[in-house]
Amino acid sequence: MTTEDIRADTEDTRTGTEDTRTDSDRALLPTASPARTRAAVRELLRPQRGLAFAGFGLMVVATAVGLLTQPLLGHIVDVVTERRSPDALTLPVVALAGVAVVQGVTTALGMSLVSRLGETALARLRERFVERALSLPLDRIEKAGSGDLNSRVTRDVSRVADAVRGALPELARSALSIVLTLGALALLDWRFLLAALIAVPVQAHTARWYVRNAVPLYAKERIATGTQQQQLLDTIGGARTVRAYRLQRGHTRQVTERSRAAVELTMSGVRLMLRFYSRLHIAEYLGLSAVLVTGFLLVRDGSASVGTATAAALYFHSLFGPVNTALVLLDDAQSATAGLARLVGVVDEPAPVVAGRAEDRTTEAGPPSVTLTGVSHAYVPGRPVLHDVDLEIRPKERVALVGTTGAGKTTLAKLVAGLHRPQAGRIDVGGEEPDEAGQLVGLVTQEVHVFAGPLVDDLRLARPDAHIEELREALETVGALGWAEALPEGLDTVVGDGGHRLTADRAQQLALARLLLADPPVVVLDEATAEAGSSGARQLDEAAEQALRGRTALVVAHRLSQAASADRVVVLSGGRVVENGTHDELLAAQGQYAALWRAWSDSRSCDTP
Repeated sequence: MTTEDIRADTEDTRTGTEDTRTDSDRALLPTASPARTRAAVRELLRPQRGLAFAGFGLMVVATAVGLLTQPLLGHIVDVVTERRSPDALTLPVVALAGVAVVQGVTTALGMSLVSRLGETALARLRERFVERALSLPLDRIEKAGSGDLNSRVTRDVSRVADAVRGALPELARSALSIVLTLGALALLDWRFLLAALIAVPVQAHTARWYVRNAVPLYAKERIATGTQQQQLLDTIGGARTVRAYRLQRGHTRQVTERSRAAVELTMSGVRLMLRFYSRLHIAEYLGLSAVLVTGFLLVRDGSASVGTATAAALYFHSLFGPVNTALVLLDDAQSATAGLARLVGVVDEPAPVVAGRAEDRTTEAGPPSVTLTGVSHAYVPGRPVLHDVDLEIRPKERVALVGTTGAGKTTLAKLVAGLHRPQAGRIDVGGEEPDEAGQLVGLVTQEVHVFAGPLVDDLRLARPDAHIEELREALETVGALGWAEALPEGLDTVVGDGGHRLTADRAQQLALARLLLADPPVVVLDEATAEAGSSGARQLDEAAEQALRGRTALVVAHRLSQAASADRVVVLSGGRVVENGTHDELLAAQGQYAALWRAWSDSRSCDTP
């Protein structure tokens, strides 16, 4: 087994952390309460009140016009049963055609406005969710597991979107149809309404029974799905480590167990829906039988015509569609509500407090110092990664952090950058705690993402108001302006997925240019030049040199040449600082750093032809 095989996991001595963590160990992201979810929906819809009134107003008109169909058909029945002249059919037939046209137009307009209302609210929810998800502390996401956030971003958003596009307009139309149709039945004869209401207790009981069982079921299904996705991510993402430690059988068992749990909950939902439909059919036929019997009695007594009884039966029959639609949409509504509660739970997460722009705090005093006092950290209780680390980095000083794999270098870098909070001790950056928003400390790692879009937009992520000359200057400083201008469309060239692919060293130069534009007073480089090949290593090191100039810096050194050029070298071993001094001092001390330097120098001489 090579060091490279287990490097990603052993860097923080976290091998198997995600693999062995049980569901109870995870602190899932919060889910909003039903009351809070309803309040969030009201907040999203409030700015669109005019659109809501217009859309639902047109839906009321469309539904009311459509309810003229049954009386007109009843009138035609009376014309036929009374053997009137065929000319008497002309007016009701023309009226039926007019009803169809008006109802079709108003329904289309109303549904369009209601759909726009839902899409607008959904877009605002997405924006809030993405904004808050991007600002969540990294350790909070790690505790929940990336699968939890991933399932909310994908499946929950998809369920809510489908409900907004399909369920919301249909549910609105069905609710209006039910209310107005019952009113029309009462206008025909109040006894028809009473007969129709016989079905309501069965339907209400069915709906109550369904909601009572569906809400917890769908909530459990969401959690099970998130857990399943997390296990898949852990297993696939750590495949090399799984193979290296011969953990395939355990991971396969965990994937199987969590997949089985998700499937069982899904099948429980299917069985619940089948029972739901069967109960609805009972209610339909009870109500229809009651209306037909009432119509027969009223016609026999001369209290109503055959046409009126026909209209009443048609009204009740027309309720089958909207009632069933409304109740069936409870399935989509409950599923979407469960997803919406999970989205709102993330949106309601407290936003990190950003104290203000870095340059406002450091213009007069210059770059601050960084002080670590008694810093200890562990990702899993009982498995500490750092032990009581004391370290001071003076203003404008460049400190190189070196050590063998698993020494805790990356963990220390993340703590200084503010991506994690130490479990013990304190980190001060000019008297303040490092902020995850990067106002105090900028972080560049070896894993750089090039966002899809024009190169200028990627650069402006660091400073949205930057002028083109400022972008060019940042690229020039890190030695990237030449190749950037040589791209097919210069700085307007689309890069990233679907665009021009940048090599690893060019992507790193782009990250360093963004760092210059963000202009943090303190910089952490976590093996930021490690991805460069031998040909680009010197150029990338020079780019990093320019980016660090005049700043307080902590550099996790991938090549010991970076340590040799630093003001001071700190050696970590087993999560502890074991050596601290200049390059020459540590070489003279003949300790761990000297041994690392000799090994590195020997490897370079062997690689040189």
